[in-house]
Amino acid sequence: MTEFVLYGGKGGVGKTTCAAATALAAAAGGTDTLVVSTDPAHSLSDSFEADLGPDPTALGEGLWAVEIDPEVQKDEYREILEALAKDLRSVGIRMDDEDVADVFSAGMPPGGDELAALDRLATYAEDDRFDLIVLDTAPTGHTLRLLDLPDVMDTALEKTLSLRGQVRRIGDSARRVMLGPASYFGSSGRNDKDILVLKARMERARDTLTDPERTEFRVVLIPEAMAISESERLVARLREYGMPVRTLVVNRVLEEIEEDCSRCRSRHDRHRERVADIEALFPELEVRTLPEADDEVQGVDALGGIGERLS
Repeated sequence: MTEFVLYGGKGGVGKTTCAAATALAAAAGGTDTLVVSTDPAHSLSDSFEADLGPDPTALGEGLWAVEIDPEVQKDEYREILEALAKDLRSVGIRMDDEDVADVFSAGMPPGGDELAALDRLATYAEDDRFDLIVLDTAPTGHTLRLLDLPDVMDTALEKTLSLRGQVRRIGDSARRVMLGPASYFGSSGRNDKDILVLKARMERARDTLTDPERTEFRVVLIPEAMAISESERLVARLREYGMPVRTLVVNRVLEEIEEDCSRCRSRHDRHRERVADIEALFPELEVRTLPEADDEVQGVDALGGIGERLS
């Protein structure tokens, strides 16, 4: 079965770099790997210095990358809403095509980014090409909404199916009164399959994300007090969701200093203390550190060194 590694944390801590480097190292080791960006503000293309789109792009032997585009999924979600609107109109409840269009006029509805990410995740999990999928998740708030979605969508889709059933029963009764036997011709549930398929994908995504045999969530942070506090809250929330959290990655740790730089020495000592604080705060987790880079980590060569420390 496909395995998953998710990198999460607050914005700007280096999640994309960690995800790209992990995927690169895995592919170099012979594992067919897909790295996925679920962050609406994609930067995976920059990390690999390659053009990426909404479909997996081959970057080398055993390595693919994709930046999920919620707009690609929009038509499918619109069809489900249009089917519900049609049923409502059949019993006199007004929801016109214009109303449906208004929902999507400014792009995906709220939560659409996370919904599209989960939808694609469930699809990629069943793709025989990939043995490992590495996710570069959006900043903390988006990630928590993404993890909320399977249960939220399960409830919402159940209610949608129930509502459609009730509406159709009312409409069918009215048609039987008006048309007699002729009312039985035609399909009343042709779009239910679409809803059930989406519901099943959400359930598979939830099961995958919480399976400790297949999934690991790695929290990325930097050696600063505020980042440590936020990471503590994130780990606690992830455990509430049943997410398997095993690793903390402390990025941008100053490891090498010039002997005559007192300011550097002070910062180096502070980072070392912060790493010790993190190890004491999370004794049950593996703590890995990544050095502070002089330049932005971009390109295969730069990612290679990071990947060795994360693999």
